[in-house]
Amino acid sequence: MDRTARHSETRYGNRPTMKDVAARAGVGLKTVSRVVNSEPGVTPDTERRVQEAIEALGFRRNDSARVLRKGRTASIGLVLEDLADPFYGPLSRAVEEVARAHGALLINGSSAEDPEREQELVLALCARRVDGLIVIPAGDDHRYLEPEIKAGIATVFVDRPAGHVDVDMVLSDSFGGSREGVAHLIAHGHRRIGFVGDQPRIHTATERLRGYHAAMADAGITVEDGWVSLGSTEPERVRTAVEEMLSGPAPVTALFAGNNRVTVTAVRVLAERERPVALVGFDDIELADLLGITVIAQDAAAVGRTAAEHLFRRLDGADHATARVELPTTLIPRGSGELPPA
Repeated sequence: MDRTARHSETRYGNRPTMKDVAARAGVGLKTVSRVVNSEPGVTPDTERRVQEAIEALGFRRNDSARVLRKGRTASIGLVLEDLADPFYGPLSRAVEEVARAHGALLINGSSAEDPEREQELVLALCARRVDGLIVIPAGDDHRYLEPEIKAGIATVFVDRPAGHVDVDMVLSDSFGGSREGVAHLIAHGHRRIGFVGDQPRIHTATERLRGYHAAMADAGITVEDGWVSLGSTEPERVRTAVEEMLSGPAPVTALFAGNNRVTVTAVRVLAERERPVALVGFDDIELADLLGITVIAQDAAAVGRTAAEHLFRRLDGADHATARVELPTTLIPRGSGELPPA
């Protein structure tokens, strides 16, 4: 074979076909199809020859035709807030494990907390005909999904509720967890407790703030304006908020951090100060056990697994009423939340 012919056979896009496999194995196309799709009716010797041809040629089954026949792609989409956020690692892994157990491929992407990007990503996944979606929403109006849901795309929302569409939801108990964490600080003698949280348009941020206010009210503590700060979780913004709460003639003696990114910045700020300040964070963080950081922990893997199981039940034909599952959180005392007021 000349160099031109060899180049033609190996160039990108010139993938071997079932016809090539059939020719190399000396069998018909139907026989190759039976072997590729694990169908009966092929002798062991013939199957061996076909498998050897498949391996020699590097043949991979093209699922496009099967998708058209079956109407299913054996794939699901997962839309996260931020792929870099450690909370989403175990959540994504759990979803992937459930998908794998059902013979499905997981495709994921990040909305970067941008509602427009969320919509763009969700609809792009729908255009690629995923069978189902698991969405951690950035926006609060999801009516753009109505045509897709009516067309049969199973959908589960995670961590935050869907807006204006009726779908299954799997959430953590943000209100109850926050209430427990703040009550823990109060039980250790604190009455001046600061709350630093995420942006107020985010459901989990408002639920955790609501839990903070509930715990303070339970203890008969009036919250002062300077004790609460919601906004971006960028380190500069959080640092400024924490430093303001710790300054002045009557600073807070304890902090409740509304999520893991806030907690990380708060730890850095507190490490620079001589006077001890108690801290409880919502969400566990890496090395929190070594640093002695008390947290309200969510079971991210359980959230992802529960959401995926609900999704595949829908894909298998379940038509029960829309489910809203709220998973409990866990207080993990490690020292920072047990410090008494200075």
